[in-house]
Amino acid sequence: MLRVIFSTFIIVFLAELGDKTQLQTMLLATQSESVWPVFIGSSLALILSSFVGVIAATYINKFINPQYLQTAAGVIFIIIGFLTLSGKL
Repeated sequence: MLRVIFSTFIIVFLAELGDKTQLQTMLLATQSESVWPVFIGSSLALILSSFVGVIAATYINKFINPQYLQTAAGVIFIIIGFLTLSGKL
């Protein structure tokens, strides 16, 4: 169980570094008199979006083979990366 927690933490932490959500959070922190409300709000948002993802995956997993989901996620990430690099996204 600790291995899953640790690997999930590392993957999500690295994925979130430098993305537009982090940049928006930085912008909000510069505009706020106190950084704590920004920290709490952004933390709660990440927790809630992660919760929705876990619940959705648990439900979808009952109907679709996890291997298909993993392949589809990989293909979608590649397409998004290609569109981003080509300037169409």
